[in-house]
Amino acid sequence: MNNEKLENQNNQSAEIRQPVSQDWHSREEPTAKEQNLTANPGDKIDDNKSLEEKAQQVAVDSPDITGDHITVPTYFVVDYPDGEKKALHHVKDAEEISDVIRQARVDEDGNRIWW
Repeated sequence: MNNEKLENQNNQSAEIRQPVSQDWHSREEPTAKEQNLTANPGDKIDDNKSLEEKAQQVAVDSPDITGDHITVPTYFVVDYPDGEKKALHHVKDAEEISDVIRQARVDEDGNRIWW
């Protein structure tokens, strides 16, 4: 019986803490852009990678809703007519990728023709 009394006394003297609302608006947090957050881990941009490493990075590698397996590279490596090679990020550089596609065409022999 003494143990039961002691337990009741301990429970009564312990401070009860309940969750309270916090002012989330005043918290200093980095933005998603500052954190370089992406929907897919493969989308992360790492400017320290070489062109070859960027060419191997995969953003999406999974089946889609139809069951087809989809692989999307994170970077599209573009060979410009002046000999420059550039890795374009599939999200960040989407507009430039579209411009390149509009400018480059392939003839029936598979050779790239620039407009």
